[in-house]
Amino acid sequence: TYWKSIFTLPVQPGKKYHMSYADQERYENEERPEVQRQILAEIARKLPVYTRTGNGGIRFCDRCQLIKPDRCHHCSVCAICVLKMDHHCPWVNNCIGFSNYKFFLLFLAYALLYCLYIAATVFKYFIKYWTGELTNGRSKFHVLFLLFVAVMFFVSLMFLFGYHCWLVSRNRSTLEAFSAPVFQNGPDKNGFNLGFVKNLQQVFGEEKKLWLLPIASSQGDGHFFPMRALCEAQNPLLANEEQWEDDGIDEEPHGKEISCVLAYSD
Repeated sequence: TYWKSIFTLPVQPGKKYHMSYADQERYENEERPEVQRQILAEIARKLPVYTRTGNGGIRFCDRCQLIKPDRCHHCSVCAICVLKMDHHCPWVNNCIGFSNYKFFLLFLAYALLYCLYIAATVFKYFIKYWTGELTNGRSKFHVLFLLFVAVMFFVSLMFLFGYHCWLVSRNRSTLEAFSAPVFQNGPDKNGFNLGFVKNLQQVFGEEKKLWLLPIASSQGDGHFFPMRALCEAQNPLLANEEQWEDDGIDEEPHGKEISCVLAYSD
Protein backbone atom coordinates (compact mmCIF):
# COMPACT_ATOMS: atom_id res chain seq x y z
CA THR A 1 0.00 0.00 0.00
CA TYR A 2 2.88 2.38 0.83
CA TRP A 3 4.67 1.93 -2.49
CA LYS A 4 1.38 2.05 -4.39
CA SER A 5 0.56 5.39 -2.74
CA ILE A 6 3.87 7.01 -3.63
CA PHE A 7 4.24 5.68 -7.19
CA THR A 8 0.68 5.85 -8.57
CA LEU A 9 -0.49 9.05 -10.24
CA PRO A 10 -1.73 11.71 -7.79
CA VAL A 11 -5.43 12.49 -7.48
CA GLN A 12 -6.69 15.03 -10.00
CA PRO A 13 -9.21 17.81 -9.26
CA GLY A 14 -12.86 16.78 -8.95
CA LYS A 15 -15.41 17.01 -11.75
CA LYS A 16 -16.95 20.25 -10.49
CA TYR A 17 -13.70 22.04 -11.34
CA HIS A 18 -13.79 20.85 -14.94
CA MET A 19 -15.37 23.18 -17.44
CA SER A 20 -18.60 21.92 -19.02
CA TYR A 21 -18.84 21.47 -22.76
CA ALA A 22 -21.08 24.52 -23.14
CA ASP A 23 -18.80 26.75 -21.05
CA GLN A 24 -15.76 25.40 -22.85
CA GLU A 25 -17.28 26.21 -26.24
CA ARG A 26 -18.30 29.68 -25.07
CA TYR A 27 -14.83 30.32 -23.67
CA GLU A 28 -12.95 29.14 -26.77
CA ASN A 29 -15.20 31.03 -29.20
CA GLU A 30 -14.67 34.28 -27.33
CA GLU A 31 -11.68 36.25 -28.63
CA ARG A 32 -11.75 39.15 -26.15
CA PRO A 33 -9.50 38.42 -23.13
CA GLU A 34 -11.58 40.55 -20.77
CA VAL A 35 -14.74 38.59 -21.65
CA GLN A 36 -12.87 35.31 -21.17
CA ARG A 37 -11.88 36.52 -17.70
CA GLN A 38 -15.53 37.24 -16.92
CA ILE A 39 -16.57 33.77 -18.09
CA LEU A 40 -13.99 32.17 -15.80
CA ALA A 41 -15.09 34.44 -12.94
CA GLU A 42 -18.71 33.34 -13.38
CA ILE A 43 -17.74 29.67 -13.25
CA ALA A 44 -15.36 30.14 -10.29
CA ARG A 45 -18.03 32.00 -8.30
CA LYS A 46 -19.54 28.65 -7.32
CA LEU A 47 -16.19 27.12 -6.34
CA PRO A 48 -14.03 27.54 -3.20
CA VAL A 49 -11.06 29.06 -5.04
CA TYR A 50 -9.35 32.09 -3.49
CA THR A 51 -5.92 32.25 -5.11
CA ARG A 52 -5.41 34.16 -8.33
CA THR A 53 -2.92 34.61 -11.14
CA GLY A 54 -0.34 37.39 -11.02
CA ASN A 55 -2.68 39.81 -12.79
CA GLY A 56 -5.67 38.94 -10.57
CA GLY A 57 -7.41 36.51 -12.92
CA ILE A 58 -8.88 33.10 -12.22
CA ARG A 59 -6.32 30.28 -12.38
CA PHE A 60 -7.32 28.17 -15.40
CA CYS A 61 -5.55 25.23 -17.06
CA ASP A 62 -5.87 25.34 -20.86
CA ARG A 63 -4.64 21.74 -21.23
CA CYS A 64 -6.92 20.10 -18.66
CA GLN A 65 -9.77 22.57 -19.23
CA LEU A 66 -10.46 23.16 -15.55
CA ILE A 67 -10.47 25.85 -12.91
CA LYS A 68 -7.43 25.16 -10.75
CA PRO A 69 -8.19 24.60 -7.05
CA ASP A 70 -6.00 26.50 -4.61
CA ARG A 71 -2.40 25.20 -4.60
CA CYS A 72 -3.09 23.02 -7.66
CA HIS A 73 -0.64 23.14 -10.58
CA HIS A 74 -0.23 21.42 -13.94
CA CYS A 75 2.67 18.99 -14.27
CA SER A 76 4.10 19.01 -17.79
CA VAL A 77 5.73 15.59 -17.25
CA CYS A 78 2.62 13.77 -15.95
CA ALA A 79 0.38 15.92 -18.21
CA ILE A 80 -2.23 16.36 -15.44
CA CYS A 81 -3.19 18.94 -12.84
CA VAL A 82 -2.00 17.82 -9.41
CA LEU A 83 -3.70 18.83 -6.16
CA LYS A 84 -1.31 20.80 -3.90
CA MET A 85 1.55 20.00 -6.23
CA ASP A 86 4.98 20.17 -4.60
CA HIS A 87 7.29 19.02 -7.38
CA HIS A 88 7.87 16.24 -9.90
CA CYS A 89 10.30 13.77 -8.36
CA PRO A 90 12.59 11.86 -10.77
CA TRP A 91 13.56 9.43 -7.98
CA VAL A 92 10.05 7.97 -7.82
CA ASN A 93 9.16 9.05 -11.39
CA ASN A 94 5.99 10.68 -10.12
CA CYS A 95 4.47 13.96 -9.03
CA ILE A 96 4.51 14.72 -5.32
CA GLY A 97 1.29 16.37 -4.21
CA PHE A 98 -1.54 16.24 -1.71
CA SER A 99 -2.24 12.51 -2.07
CA ASN A 100 1.34 11.31 -1.51
CA TYR A 101 3.27 14.13 0.20
CA LYS A 102 3.20 12.41 3.60
CA PHE A 103 4.44 9.18 1.99
CA PHE A 104 7.24 11.11 0.26
CA LEU A 105 8.39 12.58 3.58
CA LEU A 106 8.35 9.13 5.17
CA PHE A 107 10.27 7.78 2.18
CA LEU A 108 13.00 10.38 2.82
CA ALA A 109 13.02 9.63 6.56
CA TYR A 110 13.19 5.85 6.07
CA ALA A 111 15.97 6.21 3.46
CA LEU A 112 17.90 8.54 5.76
CA LEU A 113 17.77 6.05 8.64
CA TYR A 114 18.70 3.18 6.32
CA CYS A 115 21.79 5.01 5.04
CA LEU A 116 22.78 5.79 8.62
CA TYR A 117 22.36 2.13 9.57
CA ILE A 118 24.52 0.95 6.66
CA ALA A 119 27.26 3.49 7.40
CA ALA A 120 27.28 2.53 11.09
CA THR A 121 27.53 -1.22 10.43
CA VAL A 122 30.23 -0.87 7.77
CA PHE A 123 32.33 1.63 9.71
CA LYS A 124 34.01 -1.03 11.88
CA TYR A 125 35.25 -2.82 8.74
CA PHE A 126 36.53 0.50 7.44
CA ILE A 127 38.56 0.84 10.66
CA LYS A 128 40.00 -2.66 10.05
CA TYR A 129 40.91 -1.64 6.51
CA TRP A 130 42.54 1.54 7.79
CA THR A 131 44.62 -0.34 10.38
CA GLY A 132 45.60 -3.03 7.85
CA GLU A 133 43.65 -5.86 9.47
CA LEU A 134 41.54 -6.34 6.33
CA THR A 135 43.71 -8.19 3.83
CA ASN A 136 41.22 -9.31 1.18
CA GLY A 137 41.52 -6.90 -1.77
CA ARG A 138 37.96 -7.46 -2.99
CA SER A 139 36.60 -6.85 0.51
CA LYS A 140 38.51 -3.56 0.68
CA PHE A 141 36.77 -2.30 -2.44
CA HIS A 142 33.33 -3.35 -1.21
CA VAL A 143 33.82 -1.72 2.19
CA LEU A 144 35.07 1.57 0.74
CA PHE A 145 32.37 1.70 -1.93
CA LEU A 146 29.53 0.87 0.46
CA LEU A 147 30.65 3.39 3.07
CA PHE A 148 31.16 6.11 0.48
CA VAL A 149 27.72 5.58 -1.09
CA ALA A 150 25.97 5.40 2.28
CA VAL A 151 27.58 8.61 3.54
CA MET A 152 27.00 10.42 0.24
CA PHE A 153 23.29 9.54 0.17
CA PHE A 154 22.95 10.30 3.89
CA VAL A 155 24.29 13.84 3.46
CA SER A 156 22.15 14.47 0.36
CA LEU A 157 18.99 13.12 1.98
CA MET A 158 19.68 15.05 5.18
CA PHE A 159 19.60 18.37 3.31
CA LEU A 160 16.55 17.38 1.25
CA PHE A 161 14.62 16.06 4.24
CA GLY A 162 15.56 19.10 6.32
CA TYR A 163 14.33 21.43 3.58
CA HIS A 164 10.97 19.66 3.35
CA CYS A 165 10.61 19.69 7.14
CA TRP A 166 11.07 23.46 6.97
CA LEU A 167 8.43 23.65 4.22
CA VAL A 168 5.98 21.64 6.34
CA SER A 169 6.59 23.89 9.34
CA ARG A 170 5.65 26.90 7.17
CA ASN A 171 2.85 25.06 5.30
CA ARG A 172 4.37 25.75 1.89
CA SER A 173 5.04 23.61 -1.11
CA THR A 174 8.29 23.77 -3.06
CA LEU A 175 6.53 25.77 -5.78
CA GLU A 176 5.12 28.20 -3.22
CA ALA A 177 8.57 28.66 -1.67
CA PHE A 178 9.87 29.93 -5.02
CA SER A 179 6.71 31.83 -6.02
CA ALA A 180 4.32 33.06 -3.32
CA PRO A 181 0.61 32.28 -3.87
CA VAL A 182 -1.44 35.29 -4.94
CA PHE A 183 -4.64 36.10 -3.06
CA GLN A 184 -7.22 38.81 -3.70
CA ASN A 185 -5.15 41.24 -1.63
CA GLY A 186 -1.87 40.29 -3.33
CA PRO A 187 0.95 37.74 -2.93
CA ASP A 188 1.45 36.24 0.52
CA LYS A 189 4.08 33.56 1.10
CA ASN A 190 2.52 32.82 4.52
CA GLY A 191 -1.04 32.74 3.25
CA PHE A 192 -1.57 29.11 4.34
CA ASN A 193 0.62 29.24 7.45
CA LEU A 194 -1.61 28.32 10.42
CA GLY A 195 1.13 27.88 13.01
CA PHE A 196 3.62 25.07 13.55
CA VAL A 197 1.26 22.49 15.12
CA LYS A 198 -1.63 22.99 12.70
CA ASN A 199 0.78 22.93 9.76
CA LEU A 200 2.04 19.51 10.86
CA GLN A 201 -1.53 18.28 11.34
CA GLN A 202 -2.46 19.25 7.78
CA VAL A 203 0.16 16.86 6.40
CA PHE A 204 0.28 14.12 9.06
CA GLY A 205 -3.19 14.34 10.66
CA GLU A 206 -4.28 14.88 14.26
CA GLU A 207 -3.45 11.37 15.54
CA LYS A 208 0.25 11.43 16.40
CA LYS A 209 0.44 7.63 16.51
CA LEU A 210 -0.09 7.61 12.71
CA TRP A 211 2.53 10.22 11.87
CA LEU A 212 5.40 7.78 11.33
CA LEU A 213 3.28 5.06 9.73
CA PRO A 214 2.65 4.85 5.96
CA ILE A 215 -1.09 5.39 6.42
CA ALA A 216 -3.03 8.17 4.71
CA SER A 217 -3.92 10.67 7.45
CA SER A 218 -3.61 14.10 5.83
CA GLN A 219 -6.42 16.54 6.52
CA GLY A 220 -8.89 17.65 3.87
CA ASP A 221 -9.44 16.49 0.30
CA GLY A 222 -6.80 18.60 -1.44
CA HIS A 223 -9.28 21.05 -2.97
CA PHE A 224 -9.59 23.60 -0.16
CA PHE A 225 -7.13 24.77 2.50
CA PRO A 226 -7.68 27.06 5.51
CA MET A 227 -5.98 30.44 5.23
CA ARG A 228 -4.17 32.39 7.92
CA ALA A 229 -5.37 35.91 7.18
CA LEU A 230 -8.77 37.46 7.70
CA CYS A 231 -10.95 37.16 4.63
CA GLU A 232 -11.71 40.25 2.54
CA ALA A 233 -15.26 40.69 3.81
CA GLN A 234 -14.16 40.71 7.46
CA ASN A 235 -11.15 42.99 7.13
CA PRO A 236 -11.93 46.24 5.25
CA LEU A 237 -8.23 47.23 5.37
CA LEU A 238 -7.47 44.43 2.91
CA ALA A 239 -10.54 44.90 0.74
CA ASN A 240 -10.13 45.94 -2.85
CA GLU A 241 -13.70 45.76 -4.06
CA GLU A 242 -13.40 47.84 -7.22
CA GLN A 243 -10.69 45.64 -8.72
CA TRP A 244 -12.63 42.42 -8.24
CA GLU A 245 -16.06 43.79 -9.13
CA ASP A 246 -14.64 44.62 -12.55
CA ASP A 247 -13.81 40.95 -12.98
CA GLY A 248 -17.30 39.91 -11.92
CA ILE A 249 -16.13 38.29 -8.67
CA ASP A 250 -18.30 38.67 -5.59
CA GLU A 251 -16.81 39.64 -2.26
CA GLU A 252 -17.91 36.29 -0.81
CA PRO A 253 -18.17 33.46 -3.36
CA HIS A 254 -21.28 31.30 -3.18
CA GLY A 255 -21.34 27.65 -2.20
CA LYS A 256 -18.79 27.61 0.60
CA GLU A 257 -17.64 30.18 3.16
CA ILE A 258 -14.02 31.11 3.46
CA SER A 259 -12.40 29.44 6.43
CA CYS A 260 -10.50 32.28 8.07
CA VAL A 261 -7.91 31.40 10.66
CA LEU A 262 -5.98 33.88 12.77
CA ALA A 263 -2.50 32.49 13.27
CA TYR A 264 0.18 35.08 12.71
CA SER A 265 3.06 33.13 14.24
CA ASP A 266 6.01 32.82 11.90
